Formats: sequence, C-alpha cells, structure tokens
Amino acid sequence: MKIINVMLYPFGLIYGLILKIRNRLFDIGILKEAPISMPSIGVGNLSSGGTGKSVVVDYLITLLKHQQPVVVLSRGYKRTTQGVVIASAQSTAKTIGDEPFQFMNKHPEISVVVAEKRILGIHKIEEFSEPNAVILLDDVMQHRYVKPSLMILTTTFNAPFFLDRILPVGNLRESRQGAKRADIILVTKCPKNLNQQQIKQFCETLILKKDQQLFFTTIQYGKYLLNQEGNQRLDEISQPFLLVTGIADPKPLVAFLKEKKLLFKHLNFPDHHNFSSSDIERIQKIRKNGIVVTTEKDFTRLSPLMNSLDLYYLPITMEFINSEEQILFDQTIQKVATQS
Repeated sequence: MKIINVMLYPFGLIYGLILKIRNRLFDIGILKEAPISMPSIGVGNLSSGGTGKSVVVDYLITLLKHQQPVVVLSRGYKRTTQGVVIASAQSTAKTIGDEPFQFMNKHPEISVVVAEKRILGIHKIEEFSEPNAVILLDDVMQHRYVKPSLMILTTTFNAPFFLDRILPVGNLRESRQGAKRADIILVTKCPKNLNQQQIKQFCETLILKKDQQLFFTTIQYGKYLLNQEGNQRLDEISQPFLLVTGIADPKPLVAFLKEKKLLFKHLNFPDHHNFSSSDIERIQKIRKNGIVVTTEKDFTRLSPLMNSLDLYYLPITMEFINSEEQILFDQTIQKVATQS
C-alpha cells in the first residue's frame, strides 16, 4: 500500500492544487456563490462517502416537517434522468436516485427535487414552494455555486477528515481546509460509550473556528425488520439469512448484527449499486430459503426486483451522545429553518 500511495501522490497533489485554486476563486469572489432566498440547510462531507449524510437528512426532515413545508434537493446520484426533476407518484429509485426516493417514500408530506446543478433546482423550488418552506440540500459541500443559510459537515469518529488525505491517496474530495466553510461539524458513528476524555482529544485535534459548533452522534438500528407487508422482530429471527448491502460503509451494520448473535452471510456491493438480473439470481441462490435483509436505501432498488415477502430492511436513525447537545442542535436548526 505504501508503494501505491507513493505512486499516486503526484496525482493527489495535482488534484488538490486544482481544487485549491477553485476554492480560492470562490473565496475572493471571482466565482460567485448564489445566496438562497429561502431558509436552507446544507449537509455534506469532505470524504468520498460513508459519513451518514442520508441519516442526517432524514433526521432533519423528521425534526422540521411538522412545523413547516420541507423540500429536499439532491443530485439524484446514478439516476436515469437528467436536469431538474420534481419527484412524483410515478418516480422510482432509477428516475430520481435511491436516496431521494427513500426520502419521498418515508416522508410523503415533503417535496423532493433532483438536479445536477443545484442552482437550477433551487430556481424550480422557488417557483412552486410555499413561502415558509425550508430547503434541505443533500451532499452540497462541494457545490459552491449555492450557499445555504447553514452548512453541516459530517465526519465519522473512527475516520475523521483531519486524519485523511485527498484523493486518490486518501478519500477526501477536497482539502481539510474545506471544513472551515461549515457552521456545524457533526461527528457520526461514534461509539455509544464515548467518554469525555475521547471527546476532549477529538476536539483538540480538530481545532474548531470560534463560530463553529461541534456535536457527537451515534447510529441506532431498529428493533424490527420492515417491508411493505409487515415486520419481524430482529431478536426473534433464528434462521440464517442473507445480508445484502450496496452502501459505502456496511461495517457498523455487520458489527451490529454480529453482536446480536444472528446467523447470516454478507453479500457486499458498491455504493449505490444498480442491481442486475444476474445479481438477483446470485442473491436467490445464496439465500436459499432464508430471507434477505438489506438497508433502507438498498431496499428502494431491490424491492422492485424481488418478492416482497422475502426482502426486509433494517431502519437506522441518528442519536446524540448527549441529550443537552441534541436540544441545542435542534434549536439551532429550527431557528435557521424559520428565518424569513
């Protein structure tokens, strides 16, 4: 690996230099950031994936949707359509992307829009949304042509951005300096037994700006497996099953299921994988008579291709390590969302 890193290092320098110049052009105003006329909250990261952005967006939707209209704007990664698309009853995971489709299905009260160029998506939202709506921008950290009212940067506890390197040597999409643009740094996938000494060490290494807020969160898996027909209690499953994942970081899920002493095989695909007929044949062959368990995101792509009685997903939510931090975070989000 060291030899490969040495070989890739020049490419990382070139890529990093290009991004540094681009960000500098935005910073000095040659490239323009367009402020959004509506209250807006962006969620993004510096790494190439696996920091739990979609779980954070889901948390924000749940927090805000009962007090005001919510519109989620996403790129719609790997969708078959192009341009600006407003999600509708005819939309699928293929036409708008798996994560936007997941948000639409789980939260029918909200609106979902996908657009490669976020500024075009925002113009469309401004045309149809209610005056008191709030926009949640998914994966927007590097889309500097738009500037949300509040930017949340997600990074994992075990692989924080400040210990990583820029692509292709590491997993960073841009320099660590990009974290300075965030208003909130949300540390995800923390150990549930995280102590104050660990938090202190993390904070000392991170070095926050004076106006930045830092919060520590963990992930909580559901007690039930769900599908369109019903549910099964997780701790009552005695038969072996097949776990199928197409996400950036399945390790926490695998570890959780192993802690539960469950019997399963794991079939791992790349993030946002579009399952083919041969993939389904392989899944059916491996699972035999057992059920298939997957993530909520993967369920959106697998469910049209499999018998609904055989396929389940395990819900996931974000929880704060400290309840007082959750109150402060929620208040910060709600204040921004209701600004006129």
